[in-house]
Amino acid sequence: MTVADPPIEIETVSDLLERLGDIPPDRVRMKPSPGTATLQDVIQVNDRVGRLCELVDGTLVEKAVGYKESALAVAIAAVIRSFVEARNLGIVTGADGMVRLFPGLVRGPDVAFVSWDRIPDRRMPDEPIPHLVPNLAVEVLSKGNTPKEMTRKRREYFKAGVELVWIVDPKTRQVHVYNSPDDSATLNESDSVTGDSILPGFTLSLSKLFAELDRLG
Repeated sequence: MTVADPPIEIETVSDLLERLGDIPPDRVRMKPSPGTATLQDVIQVNDRVGRLCELVDGTLVEKAVGYKESALAVAIAAVIRSFVEARNLGIVTGADGMVRLFPGLVRGPDVAFVSWDRIPDRRMPDEPIPHLVPNLAVEVLSKGNTPKEMTRKRREYFKAGVELVWIVDPKTRQVHVYNSPDDSATLNESDSVTGDSILPGFTLSLSKLFAELDRLG
């Protein structure tokens, strides 16, 4: 169990899937057996199988992925990294930049920014999955994500110390901005998302972002 969630009794696969956020069963890896997976298992399966897995309640859970979702995440990361690098504010990572939020809980936000102040010795970590809490976590919704899963993720992020969460929805072309697990603002294509106090002065036009979905050769 993670620090972020109260214990419940798990007796069936249905119980497990419900606890993980009503996710599709094909995202749950059975080796090692659910409830027994460790940090090292995350590293090994990501290296050996080439599938990004998070560690939740001792269970390896494959990240929901999609091609256009990846393109949006890369576009977001590029803009944030340009802003961050010019000011030397910290490090920007993608979905394979897994972090330990709590003992037994590993998440890989689609995009994350962590300031130097949160990084030991203000240097790039050597560990494959460091214990770091991003200032900003961005999740781009894929088909396999569920509302309950995203609610759980938000709760975990903020409990760990994340200050700002963006949930990007390619289907509706909206961005839901959270300053707490339940306090959100919904931005549309005509709006811009800002970095608030996390990245003062940062702004990203959503019309420009979602134009990535309409590009032609």
